[in-house]
Amino acid sequence: MSREGLRVRDVSNDEGNRLLRIVRRSSGPVVTWRRAQMLLLSVQGMDVAQIAKVTFTSPDRVREVINNFNEDGFESLYPKYAGGRPPTFTLPQRQQIKKIALSRPADHGLPFSTWSLTKLAEFLVAEGVVDDISHEGLRVLLRKEQVSFQVIKTWKQSNDPDFEAKKNRVLELYDIADGKAEPVEGDPTVVLSMDEFGPLNLLPRPGKQWAPVVSRRSKGSTSTPRRRRRRATYTRT
Repeated sequence: MSREGLRVRDVSNDEGNRLLRIVRRSSGPVVTWRRAQMLLLSVQGMDVAQIAKVTFTSPDRVREVINNFNEDGFESLYPKYAGGRPPTFTLPQRQQIKKIALSRPADHGLPFSTWSLTKLAEFLVAEGVVDDISHEGLRVLLRKEQVSFQVIKTWKQSNDPDFEAKKNRVLELYDIADGKAEPVEGDPTVVLSMDEFGPLNLLPRPGKQWAPVVSRRSKGSTSTPRRRRRRATYTRT
């Protein structure tokens, strides 16, 4: 069988339901959840390249998961813990986790606007920042790093590289029309404004994202980082 034609072995109804239960539950190791997700996609007929694209990982990683399951079954889904207390993370790991949580998913080429615990944990494992981290463990770590899930609003931003210059020119023409500025050579003597009302759906919409915790004493301080608004699109809000 070719590398791209690799498929998970035939699974029984009980095995399929077990994989489905692993994917649907929100608790447990992220590594197990990701591996079960890849296997289910293979069962549904996706090839290696398609699975890698959907799960944001490499084709080699998908092949490894499928081959391991074909040889060792469900034992291959679970990370090899040494027992004892949950794993602790180094300072560089905690700093990287915080940095990614405060970033935009779009900055990493991901097609969604907000990190959920599931998506963030999955991305951290896929990028090799940590070997594994549970959703509750991630929540606790972010809380210790003074990062919480906060209410925000969407905002609109033009993708025109000349937007700032065009905006300033429009404002300049407004001032000329209102008599607040004198026209210079090349400026029009008459300014016509048309279709200025704009679409109604540019109103900000509520949402949530991870942001630094701000104490009551620090509210209003210019040195305190503010919550970044989530970027909206021109086709939906």
